[in-house]
Amino acid sequence: QVQLVESGGGLVQAGASLRLSCAASGRSFSGYGMGWFRQAPGKKERDFLAVISWSGGSTYYADSVKDRFTISRDVAKKTVYLDMNRLELDDTAIYYCAAGLVGGELYEYWGQGTQVTVSS
Repeated sequence: QVQLVESGGGLVQAGASLRLSCAASGRSFSGYGMGWFRQAPGKKERDFLAVISWSGGSTYYADSVKDRFTISRDVAKKTVYLDMNRLELDDTAIYYCAAGLVGGELYEYWGQGTQVTVSS
């Protein structure tokens, strides 16, 4: 059974940094892209933030976060990270980890999400 389990969310002040983790298990993720998304309060859709190739480590970011967020992975620990710096009030959201085949159209697997709340 494939599982993606996010952790590291919490309540932080604006300007702070936070590291989210996504522990992946249940299959080999070779050939997969591991992505981070978020869903802001009151929004129905989840916004793409960043993705990393599990095998090669190449990355791609949404323009809105590329100067503040960094995605990385530890293959040995089967964990993907999202380092978030200079957090803003608008970063308040539920953050999700997802996995999908590179070149595919969908992310097949999703975590349950972790809440990040940024206060002033």
